[in-house]
Amino acid sequence: MTEEQLDLLFKALADRTRRRIIASLSRHPSQSLFEVCAASVAENGTGLSRQTVSQHLDVLARAGLIKTSWKGRTKAHSLSINDSHIAAASWLKEYSGSGPRT
Repeated sequence: MTEEQLDLLFKALADRTRRRIIASLSRHPSQSLFEVCAASVAENGTGLSRQTVSQHLDVLARAGLIKTSWKGRTKAHSLSINDSHIAAASWLKEYSGSGPRT
């Protein structure tokens, strides 16, 4: 994973709302924008505008954490987490006493 990709990943994970979207998509894959908005209200009682959720989904997509597909005329969002994301999330282990040193 390049430094730029690592920056995008950590930026995406730094926001609580985006982490909630990831959790929601892990429980219910292939959600439309409307469904992601509704899940936000159902989970924590806080409504988010479609524009706000769309911007969060864009950040997650640029980090490669979600993918989109079309179901008829509706765009569906699903997680797309791979081994490089898991390795990047473990990046700090390199600097702990238990991880390898470079």
